[in-house]
Amino acid sequence: MKNIPAYLLISFCFLLSCTKVVKVDLETAAPELVIDASIDWIKGTAGNEQKIKLSTTTGYYSTTFPTVSGADIVITNSANTVFSFMENPGTGEYTCSNFHPVIGQTYTLRVVLNGETYTATETCTGVPDIENNIAQNNTGGFGGDEVEITYYYQDNGNAENHYLHRILSPVSIFPDYKVQDDGNSQGNLMQEYFSDKDLKAGDKINIRLYGITKRYYDYFRKLLAASGADTGPFQTTPGSVRGNIINQTHPANFAYGYFRLSEVDVRGYTIQ
Repeated sequence: MKNIPAYLLISFCFLLSCTKVVKVDLETAAPELVIDASIDWIKGTAGNEQKIKLSTTTGYYSTTFPTVSGADIVITNSANTVFSFMENPGTGEYTCSNFHPVIGQTYTLRVVLNGETYTATETCTGVPDIENNIAQNNTGGFGGDEVEITYYYQDNGNAENHYLHRILSPVSIFPDYKVQDDGNSQGNLMQEYFSDKDLKAGDKINIRLYGITKRYYDYFRKLLAASGADTGPFQTTPGSVRGNIINQTHPANFAYGYFRLSEVDVRGYTIQ
């Protein structure tokens, strides 16, 4: 058996130590309520079927979020029409089958849980259509080595508008999100890009464009930065971002999440 030089043995051990996954013991804070009250009205549908999810925060390494049952949830519109959300037992998912979304109308969410009442108010926001002329460039991206698609939508020049983009592709585990306003493109035909070097012919891309309020635009920008998704050189330190839901009983015991109502346009594209 040949002797292995000492420096090679040390290098080998160093490589092994570098590939070892280090799991740091972290303190886990007490669970906090999370209210996912995203009301999405997809164009071409009645928008009557809606869902609200209740869960709690959990440990850093946990892959599941504990669900919350037993809440009383209603949404009331500006005409005082009440829409009740009933839980699918034991799931933390509360559904409504007769919701009626109206662009520009104000809605109020009320969640009663364990003797505490949480409320939020928001406006249902419309969105333009995504144009059919989605363009593909096989030498796109920053380095010119990515498959890139570009889609377009017409901004309304008579109002201040804010948008949320969600793109799901086979090369991404999670959807890509981006928020945008029309501050520099008032009334113009706006465009958005998505690219990845791993995209190939036949891959199906799902594009969703949401109309959102200025408040949600500001909230989601902070959320992206706090989650580490901000790609700028001066990212903020990851942390908690509070939404528009207020605990009316004990304000200090706030809930995470946001109450949002958006019209949504959906387009599919297959990479050529």
